[in-house]
Amino acid sequence: MSDAKKQDALLYHSKGRPGKIEVIPTKEAKTQRDLSLAYSPGVAEPCMEIHANPEDAYKYTAKGNLVAVISNGSAVLGLGNIGALAGKPVMEGKGVLFKIFADIDVFDIEINESDPEKFVQIVKSLEPTFGGINLEDIKAPECFYIEQNLKKQLSIPVMHDDQHGTAIISGAALLNALEIQGKKIEDIKFVISGAGAAAVACVQIYVALGAKHEHFTIFDIDGVLHKGRTDLGDIRAQFAVDNASLTLAEAMKGADVFIGLSAPNVLKPEMVASMNTKPIVFAMANPTPEISYEAAKAVRDDIIMATGRSDYPNQVNNVLGFPYIFRGALDVRATQINEAMKLAAVKALAELAKTPVPDIVTMAYGQKNIIFGPDYIIPKPLDPRLLASVSPAVAQAAIDSGVAKRPISDWEGYKVELNKRLGLDNQVIRAIGGQVRRNPKRIVFAEADNQKILKSASIAYEDGICYPILLGERSKIESIARDNGINIEDFPIVDTRDPNLEETRQKFAAAFFTKRQRKGVNYYESRKLMRDRNYFGCMMVEMGEADAMISGLTKNYADAIRPALQTIGVEPGVKKIAGMYLLLTKKGPLFLADTTINFNPTAEELADITLMVAKEIRNFNITPHIAMLSYSNFGSNPSDEAKLVATATRIVREKNPDLVVDGEMQAWLPFNKEVLKENYGFSQLVDKDVNTLIFPNLTAGNVAYNLLKEVGGAELIGPILLGLKKPVHVLQLGSSVRNIVNMANIAVLDAQLKCADHSNKALLDSKYWQKLKAKMNLIK
Repeated sequence: MSDAKKQDALLYHSKGRPGKIEVIPTKEAKTQRDLSLAYSPGVAEPCMEIHANPEDAYKYTAKGNLVAVISNGSAVLGLGNIGALAGKPVMEGKGVLFKIFADIDVFDIEINESDPEKFVQIVKSLEPTFGGINLEDIKAPECFYIEQNLKKQLSIPVMHDDQHGTAIISGAALLNALEIQGKKIEDIKFVISGAGAAAVACVQIYVALGAKHEHFTIFDIDGVLHKGRTDLGDIRAQFAVDNASLTLAEAMKGADVFIGLSAPNVLKPEMVASMNTKPIVFAMANPTPEISYEAAKAVRDDIIMATGRSDYPNQVNNVLGFPYIFRGALDVRATQINEAMKLAAVKALAELAKTPVPDIVTMAYGQKNIIFGPDYIIPKPLDPRLLASVSPAVAQAAIDSGVAKRPISDWEGYKVELNKRLGLDNQVIRAIGGQVRRNPKRIVFAEADNQKILKSASIAYEDGICYPILLGERSKIESIARDNGINIEDFPIVDTRDPNLEETRQKFAAAFFTKRQRKGVNYYESRKLMRDRNYFGCMMVEMGEADAMISGLTKNYADAIRPALQTIGVEPGVKKIAGMYLLLTKKGPLFLADTTINFNPTAEELADITLMVAKEIRNFNITPHIAMLSYSNFGSNPSDEAKLVATATRIVREKNPDLVVDGEMQAWLPFNKEVLKENYGFSQLVDKDVNTLIFPNLTAGNVAYNLLKEVGGAELIGPILLGLKKPVHVLQLGSSVRNIVNMANIAVLDAQLKCADHSNKALLDSKYWQKLKAKMNLIK
């Protein structure tokens, strides 16, 4: 990892409140009465109820949604035995994944104990606190003993994800690969490279799916597992072969399936070439697989291949499993995670891959369509259907196998509740990030003599979002970068006052003069304006020398917008541009407009703004449900302003009858579904999840988004300019680095929709662009 990346990682974990997790109360705790209920004397009542009936702990405490991520740090990622304390950041990270993918709360617990029996006793003593135990990063063979004994001694779900996660995901991929290749699992010959915890779990689940013990040949660092070895243990001994001298190359001849959980490049192309017809290769060593995707495909065009990497088809990623398995287990109060539940997860994942893929997934992965086949045998990690597909299957298996204490009867209701647990905000941001990385664009950063801008440009480049072009005085930019440890060596720096750019300035000035010559601008003024970075940058976008521009960090908002309007102009049919914010909330994304441009729009202008917003929201693959806001509810106040919003709503419906929109209404009403349905059952928004708010004027919109940001603690992305012909986005004064990077994502997405592919062949052939493309191939 580079020094800059190292510092970014350390800053990420240390900035503000150290670490990645915190505890947030779920009940009011503000008044004396609240405190008397939360603690003494009120807390005694649930204590006595639980004493009388221990199952009531699930009713009165957080136990039912609380999982412990527990490790002794003996096998942390690729870092090895670094100890319990050093492994804590990983365990916190696992807790974050549980929360964002399945809304499961986590306490990470790092235990400084290497003796497996003592470790078991420590974890056993923690059972009253948790609804489930996720064992993590514990080395083999101790991990087998620890998991087996905890499962015997505890009455809550226990799973060592390092073992079973890969097994479950690869099991689903294997079922689908075999179906596509026209083979039966009971007939195929397996070669396994690696015999650690994950590999052994994979073999066991394949056997549970129908594979035969005698069809496996397994290798570890000491060679083939054979019957003469004394170090195998009971489980691995079941797969030992007679031939002690068998090599990997010999075993691969005629094999149907290769499973790799070992080391980079141990599988050679000639070994793949020697496999049976229609072979299957899962090379899952990370970050470098046992054989590269390109090398395997080069020798076999009939192969189906999976890896642990996101930059190739069929990524085997544990996040497809553990959040949803524990969610299902917790929701039925399962006493364990048994084989039936694991197999249910396998089959649910396999079946999900065969169903039509939602637009939000195709958007995230930059593909027009994703269809079940050799390059899509398991769901993508960003598929929002995973929670409501895998968790119910696991819950049903727990009930059917007799380990569920609280069966579910209303399955459709359960699926609805699962989908409500998670807002779409994380999915939307991940989807946007996925799409932009698959086709990054050239972004002009007009205020490059600013530390925030340089830092943001560097991060955006490192993340594969864009190719930055920096505008400003070279010596000043390089000095700022040097003083702040920011690497900008790959970025072109354009000084708009450089005498060597005179020819370009004249070309831009001539084009600008053509646009503005009858709007009060003479040729001299046009040439003078081309020394201004905002005008020059906008002309770069207009003339195809760049794809988008970001500016405004240090300028008045109106001053930063004016060059874009004068050089680029608005889209056909647009009368006025507008500004929109994307607000990330726990209930999902919320779009707010107009928040930055139009002071007091007419009804017609407000309707046009609404239609522009709806169009933009669809670019995020979200169906807009729009509330037109006022201080009046459907005519309750006959003021002119309320009537204006009502008229705008009518115009919107006339222009786009299919749009779900209603108003005028007060801001709280669309979010209180019961009151809306009870009192205004005629509204189009009844039973809808409102995701768009249109404000009657700039004051209302601006006040609302600033309050939500500063007091509500919500994250905002924006402002997103709507209506320009090409992508120029103007930052809010003092925007954070995070917000600037988010805006770079939005700018690239905008450019993908509005701009042709790069016309500048010299740039496309440059080492910088090629370096960015190479970087893209390394992003996980």
